[in-house]
Amino acid sequence: MVARSIEAARADERHEYALAVVERAGGELIGFGRLAFDPHQPRAATMGFALRASSWGRGYGVETVRLVLTVAFDDLGLHRVWGARSPANEASARTMERAGMVVEGRIREHIQRGGRWRDSIVHAVLDHEWQSINK
Repeated sequence: MVARSIEAARADERHEYALAVVERAGGELIGFGRLAFDPHQPRAATMGFALRASSWGRGYGVETVRLVLTVAFDDLGLHRVWGARSPANEASARTMERAGMVVEGRIREHIQRGGRWRDSIVHAVLDHEWQSINK
């Protein structure tokens, strides 16, 4: 993942951005945030994030999602950002909602894990929604 992120950062025309999440005290790497342009939607991107379990519940998730969305809307001028999560991942649901994203719906049998199909829940935010949240 690190090698792919470095390669993407060096590309003449970037399609992906990765952000390292480090602990406030000590600067230890505890996770990442990712933004990737959606080739099927102009001015849109998908986002994702992951944090080490030992850092859960300390505000890093919301801060990470908000930073990814700031890059998307304020720096890159995108119109829409969306992310998908497992229906069982309520912590990610709360994180994305606290960051300003709203649930749009369910993609049925979207991901295959361990030989079984799993649905995904889609969260998204639009540029004008982001601007009204951050006035």
